[in-house]
Amino acid sequence: MQGLMIGLLGGFFGSLVGLGGGVVMIPLMISMLKFTQHQAHGTSLVAVVVVGAAGAATYALYGTTDWKIAVLLALTATVTARFGALFAHSLPEKKLKKAFGYFLIFVSILMLIKGYLPRPEEAFGEWARMAVFLGTGVVTGFVSGMMGVGGGTIMVPPMVLLGGMSQQLAQGTSLLAMIPVGIAGAWTHYKLGNVKMDVAPGLAVGAVAGSYCGGAAANMLPEVALRYIFAVVLIWLGSRYIGIKPGLKKA
Repeated sequence: MQGLMIGLLGGFFGSLVGLGGGVVMIPLMISMLKFTQHQAHGTSLVAVVVVGAAGAATYALYGTTDWKIAVLLALTATVTARFGALFAHSLPEKKLKKAFGYFLIFVSILMLIKGYLPRPEEAFGEWARMAVFLGTGVVTGFVSGMMGVGGGTIMVPPMVLLGGMSQQLAQGTSLLAMIPVGIAGAWTHYKLGNVKMDVAPGLAVGAVAGSYCGGAAANMLPEVALRYIFAVVLIWLGSRYIGIKPGLKKA
C-alpha cells in the first residue's frame, strides 16, 4: 500500500512538471520503506519508466510530444545511463546522500527560475538543434542512472532555451525520452542488486494513475504556484540530505 501511494505521488508530480518523479519517490522510499540510498535510487528507476510511458501518452493526447527529438535524446542517454548507475553504486552511502541533496537543490532552483530565463527569439538551425539534443542526452543519461531520476530536469531547460520548444512540448518529449533511459539505468541497478522487486509493482501501478492525472493537469491548468511549493519542499529535503540529519540516516 505504501509503495502504491509513493508511486501515485511520484507519478503525479513527475508528470505535472515534466520530471520522472524520482525526486519525490526516493525520499519517501527511504523514510517510509526504510530503503538504503542505493536501493531507493535503483527501485525509483523502475517507476520512472512507467511514469515516462504514462505521462508521455497523456501529453501525446494533447499533441505535446515530439518523437523525433525524443529519439535523439535517448540515443546518447541510454548509453551514459549505465555509467551513471555504476558510478552511484561505487559511492559510499553518505556521499550518495549528499550528492542527491545537492541535486534536489539544483532541481528546485531550476524550477524557480525557469519562467524568468530568456528564450531565443528564433530557434537554432536544424544541425545545431540536433547537437544540443544529443549533448543533452549525454548529461541526462548519466544523471538519470546516478540519481535514480528520469532526467527531465536536465532535458527540459535546453529544449526550451536552445531548442525553441514550448514548455509543455518539452515536458512531454522529455517524458517520452525517459522510457529507454530509465530502462537502461534500472537494468544496471537490478544487476547490482539495488532494485527491490517486491515494491516495484505497487510503485508502477501508482505511477500510472498519478502520471495520467499530472499530465492532464499540466495541459489544462497553470502550474506556477504548485511548482513554487514543490521547489521549496525540494530545497528543504536537499538541505537535510546535505546535512545528513538523523531522520535520513541509513536504516
